[in-house]
Amino acid sequence: MTELLSIILAAGEGTRMRSTLPKVLHQVGGLPIIGHVTRAAHDAGSTRIALVTGPHHGAIRQAVTAIQPDVVHFEQTKAKGTAHAASMARELFATAQGYVAVVYGDHPRLRGENFRVVLDRLDAGLDIAILGFEPKDPTGYGRFITDGETLLEIREHKDASEEERRIRLCNACILAFRADVFRDLIDKVGNDNVQSEYYLGDLVGLANKAGKKVGFGVAPEDDVIGVNDRSQLACAESLFQGVRREDFMKAGVTLHDPQSVWFSYDTEIAQDVTIEPNVVFGPGVRIDSGAVIHAFSHIEGAHIGPNVSVGPFARLRPGADLAEGAKIGNFVEIKQAQIGKDAKISHLSYIGDASVGAEVNVGAGVITVNYDGYNKHQTIIGDNAFIGSNASLVAPVTIGAGALVAGGSIITENVEADALALGRGRQINKPGRAKIVFAAAKAKKFSKKDL
Repeated sequence: MTELLSIILAAGEGTRMRSTLPKVLHQVGGLPIIGHVTRAAHDAGSTRIALVTGPHHGAIRQAVTAIQPDVVHFEQTKAKGTAHAASMARELFATAQGYVAVVYGDHPRLRGENFRVVLDRLDAGLDIAILGFEPKDPTGYGRFITDGETLLEIREHKDASEEERRIRLCNACILAFRADVFRDLIDKVGNDNVQSEYYLGDLVGLANKAGKKVGFGVAPEDDVIGVNDRSQLACAESLFQGVRREDFMKAGVTLHDPQSVWFSYDTEIAQDVTIEPNVVFGPGVRIDSGAVIHAFSHIEGAHIGPNVSVGPFARLRPGADLAEGAKIGNFVEIKQAQIGKDAKISHLSYIGDASVGAEVNVGAGVITVNYDGYNKHQTIIGDNAFIGSNASLVAPVTIGAGALVAGGSIITENVEADALALGRGRQINKPGRAKIVFAAAKAKKFSKKDL
């Protein structure tokens, strides 16, 4: 396979986002924009990936490293244009073999196949291939000046004539070169333009003057949408969600109201899963066949086993692992907990840092008291145990198999298997006392009205 060095440009400040968060760290489908671009470069077969960022972009470098640990970082200390930014990766392209692809880091819909459109043109004999598209509104984009299949120049919008601005074919976001051609031309780019910047697109004209073969490929507009402001971010999210919904339904997932279900970039769902309206999936969710996710549930970092029922109004947080046939009901929150086969936690409960056995029944209002202000502690509930309503299990604590915890109990000590545990004060009834209490309360209420 031909070696491919991909240089991702992410040194811009993204001021139009009106955000303290760098533009490329805003998320689409639960993944930072720059993460989508990095994944696309990897999927295209990149043997090396370089990331060019600005001087205050440590958070971007950290995020990309978490996604692609072997990425090589470079810094553009002063913004002088895209060609200048790409030249910051000289350490890698100076000895690169094969191809060099330069890609803009603010295109969250990019996929590996978009790279292949231009890389295949290099395979066919071109020296340079640029990815283009035909937007509904070409305002602001560089225009392709062509002669048949030959790309003669890329004219930036600010430098284009009125006639050139009527051209529909525009520069997208990937510029691919034979490595030796890129090396020879990158330092020849000048800055004689309205912005006094060094444009990558000028490599096209330089290559033609040098007798190189220059062409282009075309991608669908939805694949190469860039993000510069919140409106474009919302548009990219909408496109992403639309594709994911269609993919899941084609794979055998039932969505009662597709438009109200939101997926993450890594959501995994088996066939014959049913998802009701208004469900949100954060990153790290895997759902096995036959599960039903009821309306208004929020799920992230969780595994949902076969034939599990979740919700409505349930929240599964990272570390939730539900075994086959488990039932998690309305207003139940599960965090960092394993829930056993056919266990039932049906109403108004919080189960965190816990292991719940098979066929356990957890009553309404039960909570695992897992945090002491400094550390989290574990609750273990054995198979077939029954936890009565409104019980508080103060961790660390173990409830043995088959044990019964009486409703309203506060359990601070381990309960052995098959034992009955009661941890509450004894009830006292005082005959006739209710009338006295109500009378006093009524008198107090009406005395306030007289003031």
